Amino acid sequence: MKVAIFTEAYTPHINGVVTHIKILKEGLEALGHEVLVVAADSATHKHYIKDGVLHCPAHKLKHRLNGFDASTPVSMTRLHMVSKFNPDIIHVHNEFGVGLSGIAIAKILKVPLVYTLHTMYDDYIYYVAPRPLVGITRKISHQYFKMFAKNANAITGPSVKCEEFLHNAGVKQTVNVIPNSVELDAFSPDKITAQERHDLREKLGVPQDATLACFVGRLGKEKSIDDLINFWHQEIKKEEPFYLMIVGDGPERDALHQQVKELDMEDRIIMTGRIEHPDLPPYLLISDIYVTASLSEMNSISMLEGMAAGLPVLQRLDEKNKNQIHEGENGYLFNTAAEMAALLRNYRNLSPEEREKLQITTRQSVKSSGAENLANYMLAIYHGIAGHKKDKKHFGGFIKL
Repeated sequence: MKVAIFTEAYTPHINGVVTHIKILKEGLEALGHEVLVVAADSATHKHYIKDGVLHCPAHKLKHRLNGFDASTPVSMTRLHMVSKFNPDIIHVHNEFGVGLSGIAIAKILKVPLVYTLHTMYDDYIYYVAPRPLVGITRKISHQYFKMFAKNANAITGPSVKCEEFLHNAGVKQTVNVIPNSVELDAFSPDKITAQERHDLREKLGVPQDATLACFVGRLGKEKSIDDLINFWHQEIKKEEPFYLMIVGDGPERDALHQQVKELDMEDRIIMTGRIEHPDLPPYLLISDIYVTASLSEMNSISMLEGMAAGLPVLQRLDEKNKNQIHEGENGYLFNTAAEMAALLRNYRNLSPEEREKLQITTRQSVKSSGAENLANYMLAIYHGIAGHKKDKKHFGGFIKL
């Protein structure tokens, strides 16, 4: 089977969607299928294919969402190159220029279309709309995402929250929930030696016998890292052997640094800044536990990577995602700062044998999250719609081809 995957961002960019697509591509290819990733690339002025990626000319976004590239949705060159690849399935993973071209090309080539929603966009509206316009902006955005769903033969998402979001937008189709995957081997605990663990902790200023909790992700408002810092300040005493490491970069970086400074917690909260994905495993492997206060996640790949490293998760209760954590097996749920602190203390009080057992069951809980498993889940969707034709006379009811 030939699959063309359309995405606004791909490597060397790093985010959950990029990781998901990279793992899906690798899984499909391992099973003998052909994949062409169609991606925006501001580093080029012409379309070209290299290593299974069709690079599309784009512009770097100058906004709080900077770091991403935006490409035009209309390109005869792109259409010609995708047509030459002759895909059996077109799979759209983003909703902007490249995603729009994926819908249009699927219609023109009469190829079945899969749409994956990765993001709870209602949590990001504040990036593009002033507060008085949030309501109307949300309504308009819902109609836009509804158009993507209406044009798809199948819809997938990593969480039941996807289904809730799309149904709130007026979408009636079924949403197939397919959890995100993780590169399990890269985060195996045997990837770091005792000396490497010692040296990195020493470099970061973390005592060797301290309990280190970590969070990895984009430093944006939707991640509620400010809440996590406040929780730490409210409940973790200075003399307690607990440290928090925040790995990542983003628009809230300066505000979070200032928050940590004003709360006089620079000796207990380490902010590493951006760590390239290939360099990330050691930071997780020197940690003891993964912690998140975010309520905007679908199925956090960063959290899954922590679990692959054997880190049980302390997750702020999110009713739609609570089934991702099985208490006592791969982590614990909390509502308040006091509950979070109590769980940290309980973890530290476990015997070495109990911690090792929890580490093992945590890794086991994500063993089904490898590349070939994701590929097989998606192949079931692809085969279910194979041969379906798309009418090219209309595009979401408002764009004529």
